[in-house]
This record gives sequence, structure tokens and C-alpha cells, in this order.
Amino acid sequence: MTEIIYKELSYEIIGIVFEVYKYLGYGHRETYYHRAIAIELKKRNIEFEHEKEIPLYYKGNKIGKTFLDFVIEGRIILEIKVANSMKQKDVVQVLEYLRSSSIKLGIIAWITRHGVYYRRLVNNY
Repeated sequence: MTEIIYKELSYEIIGIVFEVYKYLGYGHRETYYHRAIAIELKKRNIEFEHEKEIPLYYKGNKIGKTFLDFVIEGRIILEIKVANSMKQKDVVQVLEYLRSSSIKLGIIAWITRHGVYYRRLVNNY
């Protein structure tokens, strides 16, 4: 059986997303969910960076930058999507973020009209 990395912290993060959804429901801008999640993280004394900029390099040359929704305790990327369904392009995006940042775990959470769906993604690079 494979060990779940950052088990307690990742469960707490997912719980926060569900708590925010339970209170706000569906239909708000992504920005408002971000603000609510930040409030919950602060309330629980969980260290995080919001909209963290990371550079993208090609053979040592900077070719761009991207912004991560949340980097939690320097170990987990949390990406929030407001959508009607889970999309593969969102998974690909988070995998790219993991490769670019060398962070080991990404969590993508889709806030939908039918509830919250999430996926844990492990950086194997």
C-alpha cells in the first residue's frame, strides 16, 4: 500500500474547501472562494502564500511566469476551480505547476453546482 504524503495537512485543506462550499454554496467568483479559504487557513494557523509567482525556465533561461492559487506550508499547491465539471486541462495545469515548482503534492478542487470534487496529484519528477 502506498503511503499518502502529507496526509493530515492535505485532509485539513480539503476540509477547508468543503467548509467554504458549505457556507457559500455555488455560483460565486473564484476570487471570493480564495478569500474565504485564506480566512480559514489563517484561523487554523496554517502558513500559506496566495497567488505565489513562480518563474518558468527553459534550459536556464526564464521564459515566463505563472501564479499558483495557494502554496501551503511550502509543501502543497492548492488550485481552486469554479466549474460545472472536472476538466483534464486543469489536472494538466497542476501537474505543470508541480514540475515547475518542485513541490511534491498538488490538490485541485473543483467547486461545482453539485458539490466539491478534488484530486490529489503527486509530483513524480
